[in-house]
Amino acid sequence: MDLINAALLGILEGITEFLPISSTGHLIIAEHWLGARSELFNVVIQAGAILAVTLIYWKRIVSLLTGWSDPEARDYLLKIVVAFLITCVLGLIVKKMGFELPTEITPVAWALIIGGVWMLLAEKRAAGLPDSARITWSVAIAVGVAQIVAGVFPGTSRSATTIFVAMLLGTSNRSAATEFAFLVGIPTMYAASGYELLSQMKDGGVSEDWTALGVALAFSTVTAFIAVKWLLGFIRTHRFTAFAIYRLIFGAVLLVVASTAG
Repeated sequence: MDLINAALLGILEGITEFLPISSTGHLIIAEHWLGARSELFNVVIQAGAILAVTLIYWKRIVSLLTGWSDPEARDYLLKIVVAFLITCVLGLIVKKMGFELPTEITPVAWALIIGGVWMLLAEKRAAGLPDSARITWSVAIAVGVAQIVAGVFPGTSRSATTIFVAMLLGTSNRSAATEFAFLVGIPTMYAASGYELLSQMKDGGVSEDWTALGVALAFSTVTAFIAVKWLLGFIRTHRFTAFAIYRLIFGAVLLVVASTAG
């Protein structure tokens, strides 16, 4: 049963990591029924989802890394690096402050609802802007900060927060905003996984069911690959409105469940 539960958590992570509906929020809720997992488990299966995005964007990544002589490619890559470094610095500060993710359902439910309302308002606002795929320095800095905001408040969604921050600050083209948000997320999640692994080794070793973790990682990678491929096609002709409505409904259901349980 533990391997089945691990597989289910991996599938859930793969579906929700890049859809703007909050993977952390869904995992926190799922673990109430499928068993609590370590922070290392959650971070590593997130890295599985990032691996899927790395495979999807590998040509874009190679072109950026090998196109340093091209001013446009160099500028784009520098903005990814700056956004990543901002996230790293702020993330270390939050970690040193001893922040722990809440495990209760109620705050996650409210974050889903508030995020859904914000997405609807942001979509409406972005729709009035001229179409632009340009990534400015303001967008890069804001995306770096937004990743930490999403990490501190599970239920907000890292992808939703970063994509809509980019759209509101001028990158109104959904595909361009999504690509930048995902590319910044690649080094961010790899770094988070490595940091968590090193931290646990430093504290006396890693106590983990590696078989279950491997199963969850595999399912997360495959599922995320399928989910991201679908999302990239979907947003070419659709807004994010459906995801916002899902968040509102799911958040409301969770509030009812939490109040009933209480």
